[in-house]
Amino acid sequence: MDRFVYKKSAGITALSASMQDFTYKKHAHEEYAIGVTLRGIQHFHLNGNLQLSHPSGIMLFNPEDTHDGMAHDADGLDYVMLYIGPKLLLEVTGEKDIIRFPEPVVYNAQLERKIRQLAQTVLNGQNEALSSEMLLSLADSLIQTDHSANYGNDNALIKKAKDSLHAHVKGILTLDEISGELGMSKYQFIRSFKSAAGITPYQYFLNAKVECAKQLIEQTGDIYEAVTEYGFVDLTHLNKHFKSIYGITAFEYWSHIAHKGKRKELWR
Repeated sequence: MDRFVYKKSAGITALSASMQDFTYKKHAHEEYAIGVTLRGIQHFHLNGNLQLSHPSGIMLFNPEDTHDGMAHDADGLDYVMLYIGPKLLLEVTGEKDIIRFPEPVVYNAQLERKIRQLAQTVLNGQNEALSSEMLLSLADSLIQTDHSANYGNDNALIKKAKDSLHAHVKGILTLDEISGELGMSKYQFIRSFKSAAGITPYQYFLNAKVECAKQLIEQTGDIYEAVTEYGFVDLTHLNKHFKSIYGITAFEYWSHIAHKGKRKELWR
C-alpha cells in the first residue's frame, strides 16, 4: 500500500513515505531534497544516470535536479525526506554561495541519524525551536563545517539570553523572538549560545522548565499543576524530561520528598 505523509515546521517540509506500486514521473524541486532509505531499495534516475539507494542510503538532491523514483523490486520501499529551501540553507550555514551536493547517494551513520531525527521531530509536530536547532546541526554536517571557534564567550549576551529564556519558561520557546531581542539571527543565536553555554537554547529552556516544575512540586505536591503551569503537553511529557535530568519521574521524585517529610514529622 502506498502512503505519503507530509508535515512542515520551521520552514522544513518532512515526508514519511511507503510505496510499492507508485512511480514518480520525472520532476525537479526548487528545494534541496535530503532523505534516508529505511527499507527496500530506492531506484531513481538523476540527470539521466541510474542510482540505487539501499537501506541507510542518504539521498541528496540539489534544487532543479531532474529525477524520477520507484521501488526497485516487489518488496516495496520506506523512506523519509526533508525539503529545505536554498535561502533557508544559506541562512543556516552562513554560506554566501549556492551549495551543491556532488554525490546523489552517500552512506554516513552520523548524517543518517541527524536526518531521521529531524524528520521525526517535524512529523511529530514538536517544538519549532527544536527543529531549527536540529536543522543547524544537520547543515553543519552536510557541509562538514565547524563554526564553534567563531563565537567567543560574551558573558553579558549569554546572561541576557538566559534571562529571556527564563522569562518565557511558562510558554513555548520562540527563537525568532529571543534572537530578535538580542539583535541576532536565529541561527547566529543558536551557535553563540551553544558555544558559550555548552548546550543549545532549547535544551537550556527545557532544563529551566523542569527545574521550575520541580520547585512547584516541592512546594505544593501537585504534579498536574506543574504540568499545566509550565506548559508541558501532559504528565508523560514532563516525566520524560524530568527523568532525563533526575533519573526518576516527577511522581517518583515527589514520593521520595513526601516520605522524607513524614519521617521528619515522626521525630518531632
